[in-house]
Amino acid sequence: MIVTLKIDDSIKDKFLWLLKHFSKKEIIVLEKYEMSDDEYIKSIPELEESIIKESKKPDNEFVTLDKLEW
Repeated sequence: MIVTLKIDDSIKDKFLWLLKHFSKKEIIVLEKYEMSDDEYIKSIPELEESIIKESKKPDNEFVTLDKLEW
């Protein structure tokens, strides 16, 4: 799972300190600054192509919200 956060400068050092207490297998810090969603998607190899490919599938192949396990 990838989560994008915008961290205020006033807590950045504390937040990074906390993250450093996890192993690199648990959390990897990917430094991205002020990037649009479009730029972010294009920055991940093959993700854009995957999204385009999936969007072309027929509607009956999609999973509806009521069938997702949250």
